[in-house]
Amino acid sequence: METPGPEHDEYFDFLFKIILIGDSNVGKTCLVQNFKSGIFQRDSRTPLEWISPYGPWISRGRKLSAHGAIIAYDITRQGTFDSVTHWIKEVEIYGANNVVLVLIGNKCDLEKERQVQFEEACNLSKEKEILAALETSAKESQNVEEAFIMMAESCCLVTASMSSRRTRRGTTRLESSSGPTLGR
Repeated sequence: METPGPEHDEYFDFLFKIILIGDSNVGKTCLVQNFKSGIFQRDSRTPLEWISPYGPWISRGRKLSAHGAIIAYDITRQGTFDSVTHWIKEVEIYGANNVVLVLIGNKCDLEKERQVQFEEACNLSKEKEILAALETSAKESQNVEEAFIMMAESCCLVTASMSSRRTRRGTTRLESSSGPTLGR
């Protein structure tokens, strides 16, 4: 896969690093493929590292440089939802303080096999102060684009807020013998 170089930077107002984490076989790769190309490919065995040439999302002992994390679980497998708290802790330990979190219950097209109620996800989302809980279907393209757009919009807001705080904090009033001046 070709990685966008500096020549592509002029096409973006913002460039955010978003990670998609969760247990195996919850549909992470299918979600990304669906968002990127609108294609659903069953039994996709492609690891998500193909998105980034930089390898696994975490190097133990290093801070995660992502702006956002989408934590995915499979609504038809309770164990994948039970693991969500583990993934949240991983982001808390290795992530920056301002990482935006979104919780996604994937495979909502398999309603008859449901083991995780959406209300459970909403409650966990509130308890852990996660931006939102959504249910998606990569197979039917349900809420996939909305999830990624919500993440991008939230990252924009966080970035703007941080930039505003830095500007206010960075400008101080200095008194000198020649009168008041502004400086950093």
